[in-house]
Amino acid sequence: MTNLKPQPNTTGHLFNQDIIREYDIRGTVDVNLNENDAYYIGKAFGTQIIRDGGKTVCVGYDGRHSSPAFEKKLVQGLSETGVNVQRIGLGPTPLLYFAVKDHKADGGIMITGSHNPSDMNGFKMTLLSGPFYGTAIKELASIAANGDFEEGNGTIEEMDIIDTYIARLLKDVNIDKDMKVAWDAGNGAAGEILQKLVTKLPGEHILLYADIDGDFPNHHPDPTVDENVEDLKRAVIEQNCDLGIAFDGDGDRIGVIDNSGQIIRCDMLLAVYAQDVLKNNPGAPIIADVKCSNSLFSAIKDMGGEPIMWKTGHSLIKSKMAEVNSPLAGELSGHIFFADKYYGFDDGLYCSVRLLDQLCNADKMIKLTDLMADMPRPINTPEIRLDVEESEKFKIVTRVLTHLKDTLPDVKMLDETDGARVTLDQGWWLVRASNTQACLIARAEADSVEDLEAVKNNLKTTLSACDFNIEL
Repeated sequence: MTNLKPQPNTTGHLFNQDIIREYDIRGTVDVNLNENDAYYIGKAFGTQIIRDGGKTVCVGYDGRHSSPAFEKKLVQGLSETGVNVQRIGLGPTPLLYFAVKDHKADGGIMITGSHNPSDMNGFKMTLLSGPFYGTAIKELASIAANGDFEEGNGTIEEMDIIDTYIARLLKDVNIDKDMKVAWDAGNGAAGEILQKLVTKLPGEHILLYADIDGDFPNHHPDPTVDENVEDLKRAVIEQNCDLGIAFDGDGDRIGVIDNSGQIIRCDMLLAVYAQDVLKNNPGAPIIADVKCSNSLFSAIKDMGGEPIMWKTGHSLIKSKMAEVNSPLAGELSGHIFFADKYYGFDDGLYCSVRLLDQLCNADKMIKLTDLMADMPRPINTPEIRLDVEESEKFKIVTRVLTHLKDTLPDVKMLDETDGARVTLDQGWWLVRASNTQACLIARAEADSVEDLEAVKNNLKTTLSACDFNIEL
């Protein structure tokens, strides 16, 4: 008897091109992203897994209202290719990453809108062997467009791994001193696990907005925007906490408030972590994205590490870490990656326990302000988001680069690692296109308040010359 190979399904599906990003698929629900898209993402990703010799995919979802329906259609699409699906349910993105590593699954998909507005959602994909981004996402879209799907009948299994995940979070740390910590989950997907995690920590823990709510009724779940951590700052100051910790909507980013109520920008938080990591990994390369302060790169060098500036984006950072064997990396946006003892993916909850462990690593608990006492306090702006049309953002950056190369107005150095990072006598500024939102990202830094104004003016003048006017 001859076994005939099933003929490929020739019914294709075209995704709106605006949702195909560099390292995820993301759009506005029922505008350019819907349940049918979720189904075909499952069919195309499952096809890639099968053709690469894999069989198992983990699936998780965040607390957005559209996520459960998207998850159902995604799982259907995956299973119809012959992939065996392990459903881990509602939780943060790092829970999905952990499931893939712990179960040695061939791949994973997290349904999440991350820090975006509540009407948006998306899909972050990963492989056991490394991140899934760039050309792999374009290939996924191509498979869907051509209707070139594998066919099969995979199994579907529900798994509860939260307790296992919490145990792994605590494996590398020894938090043995009482402390008072305020936590802000922002009504995001990390809330349920955070409530369980703090019961296993000594001291007093004050939880803000730990109930998962896709409407984000208290504030937007993005701790890199100062106004979103005002409630956390107030809790730290009024209740005399040792520190405050915040997470974004899907729990893969961290924000920190020190015991004096000051925001610790995540580039300087990375410098804090580097102190600890470089003790056990002397001379190691530490990676930071192009938005980070010069003070961070100088601090890493002074600690004996090798500072590496790299492109923004969690998938891009993870790939660079594997390439240079880096034990630690981070972005200004709060994605921080530990690969010294952990798996090398961005996990806000793991970052939080590593910070608490570092504060406990002495005869008595160290205050975060003391830990940072010898570190420089650069004068800079936070990450600035400048709204633009999705189709225009990369074009504007191209115009900026062309203008700078043609005129070089007072520019000492132009770095094109990711966008344009311009060094002047007074400091530096950056403008780049976001890969996750319809906006440009800008930042500026200098040695004094007066010089910072000069750097910002140079940025505004340059953008104006490229037909893009802003106020900073």
